[in-house]
Amino acid sequence: MKNITIGQYYPVDSRIHRLDPRVKLLGVVVYITMLLMVTSLWGYLLAGLCLAAVIYTSKVPVKYMLRGLRAIIVIVIFTAVLNIFFTPGENVLFAVWKIRITQEGLMVAVMMGIRLTMLVIGSSVLTLTTSPIQLTDAIEYVLKPLQKIRVPSHEIAMMMTIALRFIPTLMEEMDKIMKAQMARGADFDTGGVLKKARSLIPLLVPLFISSFRRADELAVAMEARCYRGDMNRTKMKPLRLAVWDFRAIGGIACFVAAMLLARSV
Repeated sequence: MKNITIGQYYPVDSRIHRLDPRVKLLGVVVYITMLLMVTSLWGYLLAGLCLAAVIYTSKVPVKYMLRGLRAIIVIVIFTAVLNIFFTPGENVLFAVWKIRITQEGLMVAVMMGIRLTMLVIGSSVLTLTTSPIQLTDAIEYVLKPLQKIRVPSHEIAMMMTIALRFIPTLMEEMDKIMKAQMARGADFDTGGVLKKARSLIPLLVPLFISSFRRADELAVAMEARCYRGDMNRTKMKPLRLAVWDFRAIGGIACFVAAMLLARSV
C-alpha cells in the first residue's frame, strides 16, 4: 500500500516541475486521450518513448516511478486474463472444451497491459511534479468557464485536489491499522479469497473513523486560516505562461500529430 505514487509530490528542481500546471494538465489529458486511441505497436512505442523522455526530464527516480505499479499489478493481470479468454480470433493457439486462446487475444492482452501501465505512470507524473496548490489552481482555471452557470469551480477543484492527495495518506493509515491488527493476532494472508475479504472488514471501521477525524481536522485548520473559498481570494503566484510553457505546448502538438500518424500506419 505504501507503494502508491498517485497523489504524492516529489520535490526536485527540473524543467517539468517549473512548467505551468495548466500545461502539464493539458499534456496529461492529451496523453491519456492519444493512448486510448492508439491501436498499433508503433503508437505504443512512440508513447512510451515520449513518457520516458518526460520522466528523464522530471528528474524523478525511475525506481520511485515504477514502484507505484505494484499497487495495480492485480488489475493489470486480471484485465489481461479477461482479454486472453474472451477476445475472439481466427488463429487459435490453444483450445480445451469452450476455452479458446487466440493469437489476437494474446495481442490485445499485451496491449491492454501496456496501456494500463503507461496510463498509471503518466498520471503519476502530473502529481509527482506538481504541488497541491498549483494543481488546484490549474483545475480551477479549467473549470472557470462553468462559473457562468453558477458551478463552484474553486470548491470543486479544491475537493478534487484534496481527494487526490489523500490517497497515499489513507493507504499509509490502512497499512498502520493492518500492522496493529496483525500484532494482536489478526491473519490477513492465509485462507481463500472469501476469507481474506472477510478479514479486511475489521480494517474498514477504524479506517473510516480515521478518515472522518482527518477531514474534521482539515476543516478546522482551514477555518482557522479564514478560508472562504473563492471569495475575495488572491494568489501570491499568479499563473503566467513562460517561454518553456509555449515550447511544451508545441511539443504536445507534435506528439498529437505523431500519434495520429502512427495510428494511420
